[in-house]
Amino acid sequence: MGARCSKLSLCFWPSNIKSNLNDSSDIENGNKNEKDSLPGFSEFTLDQLKAATSGFSSENVVSEHGEKAPNVVYKGTLDDGRWIAVKRFNRSAWPDSRQFLEEARAVGLLRNERLANLIGCCCEGDERLLWLRETQPMKWAMRLRVALYLAQALDYCSSKGQALYHDLNAYRVLFDQDGNPRLSCFGLMKNSKDGKSYSTNLAFTPPEYLRTGRVIPESLVYSFGTLLLDLLSGKHIPPSHALDLIRGKNFLMLIDSCLEGHFSNDDGTELVRLASRCLQYEPRERPNAKSLVTALIPLQKETEVPSYVLLGIPHGNAPLNQTLLSPLGEACSRLDLTAIHEILEKLGYKDDEGVANELSFQMWTNQIQETLNSKKHGDAAFRAKDFVTAIDSYTEFIDGGTMISPTVFARRCLCYLMNDMAQEALGDAMQALVINPEWPTAFYLQAAALKSLGMDNDAQETLKDGTSLEVKKSKS
Repeated sequence: MGARCSKLSLCFWPSNIKSNLNDSSDIENGNKNEKDSLPGFSEFTLDQLKAATSGFSSENVVSEHGEKAPNVVYKGTLDDGRWIAVKRFNRSAWPDSRQFLEEARAVGLLRNERLANLIGCCCEGDERLLWLRETQPMKWAMRLRVALYLAQALDYCSSKGQALYHDLNAYRVLFDQDGNPRLSCFGLMKNSKDGKSYSTNLAFTPPEYLRTGRVIPESLVYSFGTLLLDLLSGKHIPPSHALDLIRGKNFLMLIDSCLEGHFSNDDGTELVRLASRCLQYEPRERPNAKSLVTALIPLQKETEVPSYVLLGIPHGNAPLNQTLLSPLGEACSRLDLTAIHEILEKLGYKDDEGVANELSFQMWTNQIQETLNSKKHGDAAFRAKDFVTAIDSYTEFIDGGTMISPTVFARRCLCYLMNDMAQEALGDAMQALVINPEWPTAFYLQAAALKSLGMDNDAQETLKDGTSLEVKKSKS
């Protein structure tokens, strides 16, 4: 690489535009605000970009791929605090500086909240630069949102005469500080002066490109289909293999195993069907970008939940625990059993309202009275931190079978954790969720149990589910 390589950097700014999943006209209206908030397209110096990326330090490399069109993308920050990404081309990619500037300026005219917008370029000597701003398993709702936002970005570009997008792949998807997915403007620029390079593996390349060496608008839809497969599976599955599974009605084998139980089969089927349409061998049989948007809008889930919550990332300058987690969530994330006990004791049984059934018409039968006594003894032992006795008493209450209480399962869950019985604790947390699927406390305790079992990634995902519900409840 070194001084012989050219560079291309894009920078997009934080967006204050309210996201709307359903109304494309709102996106167009939002564009007016986006245009006003971003500076016009301009040229920058090489020294500015070197300073922003610490001299193009290897520590700032975001991605590096492509043999036919080698490039490296760096992250960085300008003096005024703007985040940037810097893409470095092979020296021979753009020998004509005028052609490079014309391409860059054409793309720099675009402004859309679904794009990581191009705001400048640098062309010094052999250098070619543009500007753009800058994860564990992703939730199903977020994967659907990524698919829609990208389709909306492509539809916008097509409506502005930029129907060709080169080498669409997962590296082109960026997230702003609100967690909203944006399509990188890098792909609107050719990979080189002739635009014939396709840096992805041949197994993922559109059939017509293999035949003719040229990219057409329908090629972009094929690549979008491969991205849908990525979102479905969490892996980079060759389209030919995926289509074999789809034709054999084994589409569930395509679904990421960590999504099990978090999506309906109907939604999964619809997304698989859409991917299959995008991957048709004949370009004319594939949908266009506008059709993709139309197909994806009805599939959107949790539309009122902000993207940063779905992703489980901090918002603003506050760290994750201060921004997203309640005191109970924070205690569970640290596996601080003493703090969890104090919080559960303080909360009491208020979250059982509307969920527990105490069968008041039988309240004074001997069976009910014995059951209530078991719960009373369990609560006394729980308060006294006699967790073994609490387990026994709560078990008698649960086995009585005449009442249900998610709080009792939550309390026995903690008692099990106190006695190094993490597997039993996990079972109780899951049972509490069966009784009350919208209860953040159950998610947090499940996360604590998973953490005790050494399943840290699963614990983090469950914490996110709990925080998502907390945010939802706070807004209701």
